[in-house]
Amino acid sequence: MQASRLARYAWAVLAYNIGVILWGAYVRATGSGAGCGSHWPLCNGVVIPRAPTAATLIEFSHRLTSGLALISVVVLLAWTWIRVAKPHPARTAAALSVLFMLTEAAVGAGLVLFELVAGNASMARALFVAVHLLNTFILLACITLTAWWLSGGAPVRMEGRGRRASAILLVCIALLISSSSGAIAALGDTLYPQGSLSEALQADLSPASHVLIRLRVLHPMLAATTALVLILFAHRLARGGGAAAARLASVVVAVAAIQIAAGIANVLLLAPVWMQMVHLLIADVLWVSVVLFGAAALSAPSPSAANV
Repeated sequence: MQASRLARYAWAVLAYNIGVILWGAYVRATGSGAGCGSHWPLCNGVVIPRAPTAATLIEFSHRLTSGLALISVVVLLAWTWIRVAKPHPARTAAALSVLFMLTEAAVGAGLVLFELVAGNASMARALFVAVHLLNTFILLACITLTAWWLSGGAPVRMEGRGRRASAILLVCIALLISSSSGAIAALGDTLYPQGSLSEALQADLSPASHVLIRLRVLHPMLAATTALVLILFAHRLARGGGAAAARLASVVVAVAAIQIAAGIANVLLLAPVWMQMVHLLIADVLWVSVVLFGAAALSAPSPSAANV
């Protein structure tokens, strides 16, 4: 069925928010998080910065794009509630999108106000970064499900699918944990860049290294294990879930394989900024693919979506 204007808008909101996430990663990777000082929502105490530095322009532009992201999900919520009748699941997903967008803004503000940016190498910053990533992925999941259901996707049905639902939930949790460890690893790469692969490996294994460096070694193991589980079991979980679930299982397997290759390249290249962003983009696409796969594998026969 051809997607409605509302559904197309929902997919556009998802794509835009992924772009905002990538720009946020660029802010962190370039050390520009303190570009507006410790002020929020003002930038260096003013609405529009005067004579801004490059770091200020990068941070200020991220705040502007983040503000537009908030407006985009508020519009999505209002439009969905106007056009879609109860108890359509897109209404709930759109409302949760706004909720997690607000918590996303709160975590971002906390990073700035507590000065957990730029060269700060504390465990508090690492925890904030991990929470930020978790909230980001939950936000993406909510927007993704909103777009899926507005496009005619059937609601999730749990009856008789306990094992499949539990397996998909465990996969999602594994992805969240793996991605959070990736956010911490990326922070370590930013704060403590290495000159060669051998230096990086020695630093990772040295008990004298900063804890953020020693934590980097966890991410490749967690990520590779999670990706291999997806590659091996996605098609098995798709059995009986219909054609959409089978197609999305193939997408998940392909993206997981690409992500393994990107992760290896990121390590070998010593995590340059552009590769960190590519790695994050693939992680976002993998997460969205898994969310869509889960929704399709657990969905009931598609109802009429003529009122969307």
